[in-house]
Amino acid sequence: MFYDNEVYIGTRSAWGEDVPCALHQKDRRQHLYTIGQTGTGKSSLLRNLITQDIALGHGIGLIDPHGDLAEAVLANIPSHRVNDVVYFNPADTEYPIGLNLLENVPEEQRNLVASGIVATLKGIWPEFFGPRMEYILLSSILALLDCENTSILGIQRMLVDEKYRRWVLRQVTNPSVRGFWLGEFAQYDKRFLAEAIAPIQNKIGALTLAPVTRNILGQIKSGFDTRFIMDNKRIFIASLSKGRLGDDKANLLGAILLTLFQLSAMRRTDNPEDERNDFYLYIDEFQSFSTTSFVSILSEARKYRLCLTLSHQYIKQLPESLRDGIFGNVGTLISLRVGQSDATVLSEQFGGTLVPRHFTDLGNHRACVKQLSGGEYGEPFFSDMYPPVDMECGKRDQIIKTSRERYGTKRDVVEERIERWMNQRISGF
Repeated sequence: MFYDNEVYIGTRSAWGEDVPCALHQKDRRQHLYTIGQTGTGKSSLLRNLITQDIALGHGIGLIDPHGDLAEAVLANIPSHRVNDVVYFNPADTEYPIGLNLLENVPEEQRNLVASGIVATLKGIWPEFFGPRMEYILLSSILALLDCENTSILGIQRMLVDEKYRRWVLRQVTNPSVRGFWLGEFAQYDKRFLAEAIAPIQNKIGALTLAPVTRNILGQIKSGFDTRFIMDNKRIFIASLSKGRLGDDKANLLGAILLTLFQLSAMRRTDNPEDERNDFYLYIDEFQSFSTTSFVSILSEARKYRLCLTLSHQYIKQLPESLRDGIFGNVGTLISLRVGQSDATVLSEQFGGTLVPRHFTDLGNHRACVKQLSGGEYGEPFFSDMYPPVDMECGKRDQIIKTSRERYGTKRDVVEERIERWMNQRISGF
C-alpha cells in the first residue's frame, strides 16, 4: 500500500517477521545518500524510489550520467503523467533544448546567479582557476546579466570584441562592474591581457566549438523553467550519457542543471515555506557534477523543499570537504556492498554498531541502513531491497516526441541564429 507521504526501500526484520522500511516525507527533506559498488543494486533502488514518487504524483528530477536509469524510468511513466515530463537528452542533436543561465534573472539575484555559474565552471575545471581568472569571469557574467538576449557564449566575445563589449557596457547598471571594464580591464597591456584571458578563452571556446554544447548553451531562450517544474510537481529526466557526450560535456551540463535547480529553489523565498511543494532530485554519480557550492546546497536545500538523493560508488571519489559536508548534512544513509576502505569510514559514520565486514560481506540488493525517522536516528539495520519495479507503460516514444516538440528547437534553426549572432556587426545592434 502506498501512502502519499512515504516511499519504501525494502524490508527489514523486526519482531520475527519482515516489515516494510519506509522513508517519510519530512525525513527525506534531510536528504538521502546511497553508496555501493557496481552491480550491487543502487540503480534498482533509485529506479524504485523514482517510480514510487511518480506514481504518487510527486515532482521529481533525475540527472543520470549513463542514460540507462533514465531509459528505465521513462518506461515506467504512466499515461496520466506523460504530459508532466521534460526529457533532456543532449545526445539528441536534432532537437537541442536550450539552457540559458543568464535569461530573465531579477536584478537582486544577479550576483547570486553569477557566483553560481562561476562555482559551476570552477568545479568542472578547478586546475585552470586562479583568482584573476575567477575575477574576470565573474565580471563578464555580471555584465552580460544586465543585458537582454545574451548567453554564456557572450563571455568570449566580451573579452576579445571591443565593439561588443561597448554595446554590453551601455546596458550595465552595476557601477562596480562598469568600473572594472572601463577602468582596470581597459588598462591591461596586450601581453598581460593575453595571459589573463587565455584560460577563459580556451574553456569557453571549447563550448563554442562543440556543436552539442554550443547549440544548447547558445540559445537565448531556455526550453524549460526549473522553477515551474519544481513548483508544479513536474518530472524532469536528464540523460547525460558520457559514452555519447564525453565526460567533460556530460559533467558540465549536469553541473549546470544542478545549479539551475539550486537557484530555482532559493528563489522560492517568495512563497511561504508550507506552500512549497517538495521536489525530489536524484543525482547518480553526483561527484561528477559537484561544484564548490555543493555543500551549501546540502545545508540550505531542505528549507526550500529541494530533497536530494545522492548516489555513487566509492568515497575516494569525493574531496574531503565534500565528504565532510555529505556526512554532516545527509539524514539517511544506505550502503550496499563496498570495499574495505569505504567500509571502515562507513562503520564510523554508522556509529560503530556495524563493523567493516558488515559492509563488505553484503549480498546484492542487501543494504546497511542508518535511517532518520521522525527527526531521530534509531539503531542501524539491514534491509533487503525490493526487486526493480518493471511497469513498462509503453509511453517512452510518446514522451520523447512530446519533449522534442514542446521544449526543443530544430537544429538548423538554432545553428542559423547562433551563426547570425556570431557574425553580426555591432553597429547593427
